[in-house]
Amino acid sequence: MHLFNILFIHLSIILKSTFMENLSILAQLIVSISVVIVWVFRYDNIVLEFKQYDLSSLVRNAVGASKIALATVLILGIWYPEFLVPASLLMAFLMLSAQYFHVKVKNPFVKFIPSFVLLILCLFIAAFNYGLL
Repeated sequence: MHLFNILFIHLSIILKSTFMENLSILAQLIVSISVVIVWVFRYDNIVLEFKQYDLSSLVRNAVGASKIALATVLILGIWYPEFLVPASLLMAFLMLSAQYFHVKVKNPFVKFIPSFVLLILCLFIAAFNYGLL
């Protein structure tokens, strides 16, 4: 009976580890795909939003290039996890900045939701890959 308990504990640790790894990979994919969709296929909305925020096209392009580069690193992080913590924290910072600008221009609450969800996912990716979870 004792051996069964030890095996069960080890199996639950393995399953939990695999589940959390899969959850982190899923979060990486959600963040990356979302960023690419918004910054590539819905770029006209980005142009309007940055005008509303009174930010220059230079800032807009720098933010876009940064987000697309970080999204690429998040995907590469599936195979090279050593890059995940800095990339996810930098992406989280950009999502937090988006929250700030939504507040600044007094956008409706519904506009806050996408960047907030991506912020939470980025923090989860960083926490898991840093070993906090």
